Amino acid sequence: MVVAAAVISAALVASTSATTTAAGSPVPAAAQGTAPAHTSGGSTGGADPAAPATVTDPIGAGQTYVPGSLRVPPGWTPGWSTGGSTFAGTDQGAATSVVRAVQQTASATGTSLSGDLLPPVQAAARATGGDGFTPILFRAPSGDVEAWNIYHHTGPADPTLVCNDLSTNQPCPGGPWPRPLNTTAGPLGSGSTGDVFTTLTPQYVTDPSRPGVVYYPAVAAGSVGVGCLDLGARANCGYVALESSTGSPSAANGLAGVVTVGGKVYGVAGTGEVLCMDMASHSPCTGQPFAAIVPPNHDAPGATYSLYQGALAVADGRVYASSSPQNGAAVTALGCYDPATGGTCAGWDTPHPAAPGPGAYTYSAFVAYDTAGQPQGVCTANTTGGAPVTSCYTLDGEPLAAPATGLGSLPAGALVFNPEVVNAGGDNRSYFGAWGGTLAGGTVCYSWTHAAPCAGFPTIAQHPAVNGGVTRDYGYAYDATTRCLYGLGDAGILFSMDPATGNSPCLRTGASVTLTPADFSCGGTGHAAAYTQARLTGLDLAHADPAATSVVVTDPAGTVLATPVLGTDGTVDLSGISVTAHPSITVTVRLSLTDASDFGGGRRPALTVAFQGDAPQICLRTVVGTDCATSQVTDTASGTDASGALTSNTVTVPVAPGAACLPHVTAVKEICGSAAPRDCTPGGPGPWVKSSPVGLLGLLGTAHWRITVTDAGPVDATQVTVNDPAVGACSSAAGTFTLTAGSSRQVYCDSLLLALPLKNTASASYLPANSPHGTAYSTTEPSSAVACSLLCLLVPADERETGGVGALALR
Repeated sequence: MVVAAAVISAALVASTSATTTAAGSPVPAAAQGTAPAHTSGGSTGGADPAAPATVTDPIGAGQTYVPGSLRVPPGWTPGWSTGGSTFAGTDQGAATSVVRAVQQTASATGTSLSGDLLPPVQAAARATGGDGFTPILFRAPSGDVEAWNIYHHTGPADPTLVCNDLSTNQPCPGGPWPRPLNTTAGPLGSGSTGDVFTTLTPQYVTDPSRPGVVYYPAVAAGSVGVGCLDLGARANCGYVALESSTGSPSAANGLAGVVTVGGKVYGVAGTGEVLCMDMASHSPCTGQPFAAIVPPNHDAPGATYSLYQGALAVADGRVYASSSPQNGAAVTALGCYDPATGGTCAGWDTPHPAAPGPGAYTYSAFVAYDTAGQPQGVCTANTTGGAPVTSCYTLDGEPLAAPATGLGSLPAGALVFNPEVVNAGGDNRSYFGAWGGTLAGGTVCYSWTHAAPCAGFPTIAQHPAVNGGVTRDYGYAYDATTRCLYGLGDAGILFSMDPATGNSPCLRTGASVTLTPADFSCGGTGHAAAYTQARLTGLDLAHADPAATSVVVTDPAGTVLATPVLGTDGTVDLSGISVTAHPSITVTVRLSLTDASDFGGGRRPALTVAFQGDAPQICLRTVVGTDCATSQVTDTASGTDASGALTSNTVTVPVAPGAACLPHVTAVKEICGSAAPRDCTPGGPGPWVKSSPVGLLGLLGTAHWRITVTDAGPVDATQVTVNDPAVGACSSAAGTFTLTAGSSRQVYCDSLLLALPLKNTASASYLPANSPHGTAYSTTEPSSAVACSLLCLLVPADERETGGVGALALR
């Protein structure tokens, strides 16, 4: 039972004397109860460097925390405690007794948000197991940039998932890594407890509506399908089986990577059939698996976990696949599936051969572009006894001359993997990872815009500064903020590479900060006055190339709002951008460094974006307990920052009783029906009736009245008064009194009647016990009694209580 609802606003300004104010008036409890909202705000004082700050808010007496209600400003880390001594990073539900928010880089005003500049990633051996495939980049809520990877072609029970923090150049918190993959949703496990076999050339899909959620190709016991990872939550988020692996005469023992078109995730099974999962519903698409578009490979019944040899690509809304059957005279082939028609693409009724002959095999399927950046075909690069051979077809299935990518310059026996496509500065490029034969690892770059190998980039960019050049590259991930490529390979080395020169490490950095002032307050609006500035801290601009430095401000849709200049003091003026017109902005600063001396040793240069407005607020909701005696709730917050410990004043808000805590009061008006005056005195036997006997009072006389006020509970009624417009003596006799639950009070009064008959009506007004100031009085239903004279004989008995007597009296 919810007793009451109220709103508490507690603004804690951590750098000055704490102040707390109550906002709003008492709110009546809703039918099912309304939980109070608590707000605490914090901002730390002092100039740069910024200092950590903590705001702590115990749940007040008589209240219970509402699960899921804690909200902290951007850049703050929430915490929940059930005892007050230790805090968890996940909501502890109704058992929560204390909440807190921690900001490690709080600014003087608190109305800003920071993001670290990513340090140049030095090559380092990682916990990749030697077979971690291409990196998956993820910007965590903390602002750290993480590179995740999944081991490929690894047994089901083996741990396969790894996270490395590029911001610190260390493994991510939450280890030990690697961790297993599981088909059941839940936190990542540990040890050899997985149940997912991974594919040979995995490709991944990120969910555009769920940041940090990644879909990957998975082989489970008895089926192939799509697995789900939530990188931010460090958790498995399920598995969707798409085809049984127990078929005959062709079994879906494995699958290629996964790609996305139109909100659906597509893969190709070892049977050559097309698989499909709806991203929004996490369920198989209607009608899938669809017909085969490529020759089966490794589809022998019973050959569970056999590897699919090939890859996928998407062009012009269609899914293209390569397949290397590796059996007898079969050759690598390309096929196409059209989601718009649910079948093979026009011009692709049968798979097209895409290799110089039997024995050649592929790990790739990639899109060929024209110089305007439009897809014009699909290709695959085959490993042969000599240099790799590239075969291509137009999107409509016609033969297409292979572009001069430079892959033919690779040594005999080299393996070529799917490229990372980067369109930056008007140049559309593909970066291919390769190794094998005499090549210990390298990158080939081709510019589609210029239809030539990339200018300024080596024909084969090897990486002598990375593990002595032994990298055995699988693939790369491009970070648009830093403009660096991050590579991974069979050698188990994670490294960075400059996409312009091929050099490692990549001496570029940057940060991107999205600032939404409304996110800093519980109300969400009306708190921001203006954007002020962005500022780089901890970085000596003498270590950056001014000609290669850029600043861009965009809205959430990516529309450029401004390209301001970075001042020599590291500041960017944002005052010309309207908060009203643009309630959310993203500021991105990119720099090319001459050295990395500003990073390391605990130094973390950052970009801070600020606005002018109210102090930030920490929001939570509580519900009042089932005690009807509760008349108010309180909230007190405390905090610490560089200046020391701080405590807010206590906010006290009155509680309006809910329906279950209201008294049930009635009033009954009666008249004495006895001719003996002693029977009509206070406490007399009466009888007390609703209408005096006819003729009792003659034409004139004194009427003796009794009003009984009763409180049936469950709580006391206070400030009780009697309303009797016709007989003022009754109101005076009653005065003001309190009725305890379950009790009654009788009021006696007399009136000399100069005209009869008279219908006299009374009621009682009262307040529930513990009502907050300003609560409106409640009034009982009216109750009437009639004083009759000889004239009552002229009125039928059934009208005396319904107005007939009153009408006669008026005459």
